[in-house]
This record gives sequence, C-alpha cells and structure tokens, in this order.
Amino acid sequence: MELHNLKPAAGAVKKSKRIARGQGSGHGGTATRGHKGDKARAGHKLKRHFEGGQMPLQMRLPKIGFKSLNKIHYVPLNLEQLQFIADKFQLDTIDLAVLRDKGYIRRTDKVKVLGRGELTSKLNVSVHGISASAKEVIEKLGGTVQLV
Repeated sequence: MELHNLKPAAGAVKKSKRIARGQGSGHGGTATRGHKGDKARAGHKLKRHFEGGQMPLQMRLPKIGFKSLNKIHYVPLNLEQLQFIADKFQLDTIDLAVLRDKGYIRRTDKVKVLGRGELTSKLNVSVHGISASAKEVIEKLGGTVQLV
C-alpha cells in the first residue's frame, strides 16, 4: 500500500445530491420543491406564528389582565419564622444582612414581616415593610422596628 493507491472503503463515500442541474440529474424540473406555491419560490421564509392565512391564535384570544411595572414584590416573613431564626442562630437583631447570610432571601429581595404565629423573644427588626399586627407584637415585647 502506497500513498497513490489509497482510497476510501467501498460504500463509505456518498455522492452529493445535485439539485436543479437538469433532467439528467434526476432532480431537475421542480428541483425537489413540489409544484408551484409560496414554498417553491426563492427567498421563501415562513413566519413562526403563520397559520396558513387563518386568524392567528394570539389574535383570536382576548387581551386580558395588566401587570404593573411599579408593583413591589415582597418576600413574606412571618413572626413564627423570625422566632425560629432568632432561636436557631441566637440572635436579638434581625436585619437584611443576617437574612441574606443565612440564605433566607436573595440579594435583591424586599422583605415584609407579617403577623402569623407566636413571638416570644425581644427582637430588633430592620426590614422593608411590616404589617400593623406584627409591629404591635414586636413592640409589645420591647423590641424595635426599623424600616429600610
């Protein structure tokens, strides 16, 4: 075996299909595009939402709802959760930095304390929002509430 006799194994190389090169190629005439119509023409590109001319689904359905761009989404944190965090980590001050470090909120989250559950220890809380009932319970136990 020498370089000038090297060739691929039989059946390993397929001839490329030569489309639109006349009738002798077997792919002349319509060039494997079927007969006439938009898809047979050069430059044809079907839009993703095109439904053959019928009214598209997104136009048939009614427009409903509204999303305010100014709405503030809070992560709710109940008194029972504050008590759990205070007991678990022996804390008397709970602020955003503590909640972030312990993995209860993400960096960009806004926190609102709600009044569900029992609170037994005096806590100093610093968050974005708080309900009236939660504020009352915290202050009754001698704690403080600071809004950031």
